[in-house]
Amino acid sequence: MIEPLVLLPGLMCDARVFSPQIVHLSRQRAVTVAPVSLGERIEEIASGLLDQLPHRFALAGLSMGGVVALELVRRAPDRISRLCLMATDAQADTPQIAAAREEHMVGAKAGRLEDVMRKILGSDTLAPGPKRVPILNEVIAMASDQGADVFQRQMRALQRRPDQQGALRMIKVPTLVICGAHDSVIPVRKHAFMADLIPDAKLKVIDDAGHLPTLETPQIVNELLENWLSTPARASYG
Repeated sequence: MIEPLVLLPGLMCDARVFSPQIVHLSRQRAVTVAPVSLGERIEEIASGLLDQLPHRFALAGLSMGGVVALELVRRAPDRISRLCLMATDAQADTPQIAAAREEHMVGAKAGRLEDVMRKILGSDTLAPGPKRVPILNEVIAMASDQGADVFQRQMRALQRRPDQQGALRMIKVPTLVICGAHDSVIPVRKHAFMADLIPDAKLKVIDDAGHLPTLETPQIVNELLENWLSTPARASYG
């Protein structure tokens, strides 16, 4: 049986952040994009999703979606057949990052959500090139559609998220870690550290991508996901 694939988007993103992957991968399997905005704690978001998702599925998360994915695999390891983490971090917020989130929430509540999002996801977080500005504008459009209330819930959830470094060693499914070489939000070294802790995880660094590889280099991401999905679920992925 072909496993369904569940995709979890990043901060203030929706299915549009996975548009190239949905078009490509849904030709052969069921593909679902699940929200990561229905709660003020990562644990609450994960618990709610488990009630909605298939009994067993492949799971891929981008940025904040990866944080939720780690909580899902920690809570329900038998339901997840394989895991992909993209542009994400297993570590909890530092005090400095948590304080910065407070400032962002104040700005969003005051009606400056677009400005806040441009500050969080500046142009230097993506790879240089002609795609940079259109992709940033697409993210701003997604954020505007979701609004300040969702932004505040997601910021709170990220502030309060548990440190998952210890849980990484317990992951027993084929795991792929994808990051962009130009990602200044979560740099390559953090992805390498995370991949080292996950047994038999495979790390792929994309030279021409930054924090949003699904949109920056969609063909490369599609190929990596296809290879990951074709790996026997009980085999190591190294």
